[in-house]
Order: sequence, then structure tokens, then C-alpha cells
Amino acid sequence: MSKLGLIWGLVRVFLPEPLVRWIYAGHLTTIAGRRIDPKAQAATDLVNLLRDPNQPPSVELSRAQIQTLAAKFERPCPASVQKTDITLPGAAGDRPARLYVPAGRDSNAAQPTLLYLHGGGWVQGGIDTHDGLCGALCEQAGIRVISFDYRLAPEHPFPAAPNDVLACYRGLLADAANLHIRPDQLAVGGDSAGGNLTACLMHDLIEAKLPLPAAQVLIYPGVDGRLTSQSMRDLRDQPLLPVSRIDWYLSLYLPTGQDRNDPRVSPLLSQNLASQPPALIIGGGHDPLWDDALSYAQALQDAGVQTDLLTYPGQVHAFVSLTKVIPQGRDAIQKTARWLKAALG
Repeated sequence: MSKLGLIWGLVRVFLPEPLVRWIYAGHLTTIAGRRIDPKAQAATDLVNLLRDPNQPPSVELSRAQIQTLAAKFERPCPASVQKTDITLPGAAGDRPARLYVPAGRDSNAAQPTLLYLHGGGWVQGGIDTHDGLCGALCEQAGIRVISFDYRLAPEHPFPAAPNDVLACYRGLLADAANLHIRPDQLAVGGDSAGGNLTACLMHDLIEAKLPLPAAQVLIYPGVDGRLTSQSMRDLRDQPLLPVSRIDWYLSLYLPTGQDRNDPRVSPLLSQNLASQPPALIIGGGHDPLWDDALSYAQALQDAGVQTDLLTYPGQVHAFVSLTKVIPQGRDAIQKTARWLKAALG
């Protein structure tokens, strides 16, 4: 990798969209008829310069990479949003969480609330890496947001993460942290692995006969651990999330011999889809998880669940967290915020 090439890659990512479109005229990747967005192409090319696809990182490096990605490419939490770090129950003890409240709002009053579960392949990510996204949803939807820091693999493999999320949900209903949560004012959402955990939670709540939230949001969720979809084949070498990286995440997350057909791994295969709350699902057409989003939306619809599918055929994985450089990421947040505001009344 030349220093000049890296500098040009960085400059290109931050250039205005019309100029990037001109630079890539006639040179945009097309997969299964879906042409990549020019800004997404610039981000893809930059990641391709920075990563060796044939060399899996260490866990420590992978965690550092997502921290750097968030710091450089995600818009920060709006200054008007009030933030408070708290703790909430996990399956093995209290876990860190962060509370976001619109300006002037009583953070402990009963109010519409989103419980947010961050992405990161169950291995990386946390409250800080998704601070900008949670703050933006809080401000634009005018709702309280709770970002929950579930345990990560490989230190805490499956089922630690879904067990933590279920324990957190139970704790919120039991008025943990004195937040006065009501199920009819609560949505649960997450991106990527957090979308997986959102879907797993819906399965677990129905299994446990617990009250369901009013809504769910799944942003490019991973819901099928078999990794056999057409988009997994078509986009196996997409630099932002190659299938080899997904395999690596799962190898750290799942114990040896774990059945990937387990609905707590692959919630697409759950028998508890009917009677779930209304869902918003977001997918990107240059993300190997594209078919996961489409298939899960169809499965929920077939089960009679009110489901809205928001697709960005030219987008890559994590585009909602690249809001400094990908305008469609900002568009997705705005539309998600409007959907949440309507869903929570």
C-alpha cells in the first residue's frame, strides 16, 4: 500500500457526493443488477487498502478497528442530547448502559424508549462505537434511547449475549434503574449482530411468555448462521464485511459443535415469528447480509407480522454508522427515527 494511494483513498471518501460520482463514472461495482453507491464504493476501496482479506486480525486489532471507524466516520452524538451512563442487569451481573434523552426531558419519566443493541459480530463494538447513532435516533425521533453493553465473545461465547439481552429486558420491565419502562412504550433494535440479538430476544420473549415490546428495528441483521444465501455467495469478498470475516466472528462466538439451526443463533428459523411486534428491517444490496434482511422480512410478513422493509440496493454493511461520508446512512437514520416516532406514538 503506497502512502499516496492511502491519502487519495481518504480524500476520495470525504469528497462531496457529486464529485465522487463523477470520479467513479463507469467504474461502479454491480452485483446481481445492484450498482454500488459511489460513496459506498469509495469506502469499500479505502477498506481494501487498509485490510488484508487473507489475514484475519487479532481480537484486539479488530476491536481497535471498529473504534477507529466510529471515531473517524460516524457523526458524533448531537450536543443537545442528554447522556447518562448507568448499569442494567445482565445474566451474570450488572452491565454498563448509556441513557440518551432529548433536551429538557426527565430521563426517569415514563416515555417512549428504544433499547438499542450494538453491532460488531458479537466480538467487538460497544456503547462508545454506537454513541453517534444512538444520539441521532434520540434527537430525531424525540425518544429516550438505552444502549446496552452485552458481554462479548470470545471471553463470553454464546449464549452469553442473548442471555444478557433477555436479562436486561426483564430488568427494564421490573423497573431496573427506576426508568418506568412500559412494554407498550418500548421498542428494541440493533444493527448487524445487534439485529440478530433483537430477533433472538423476540423468540425468547415468546418462549418465556413475557410481554412483547411495541416495535422492533433490525438494521442489516444477521439472522441465518448457515451462511448459504445467494448474497453470501455473490458478496463473499466484499471488503467491508467479507464472508471470511463473518466466519471468523462466528468461530469466536459459537462453542464447538453448536447447532447453527438453533433459533437463538439463526432466528430466521424460529417457530415464534407469529404475533411478534411490528418490524422495520433495513438492508444494503452490497452487504452479504442482504438476503438475511429480505428473507427475515418475508418470513415475518408470511407469519402475519406488520413489517416495513427499507432497502438501499447500493449500500454496504455498516453504512448507517458511516454518516460522515455516506449520505444514505443519514437518510436511513432519519427514516428509522420517523418510523420509531410513529410506532411508539
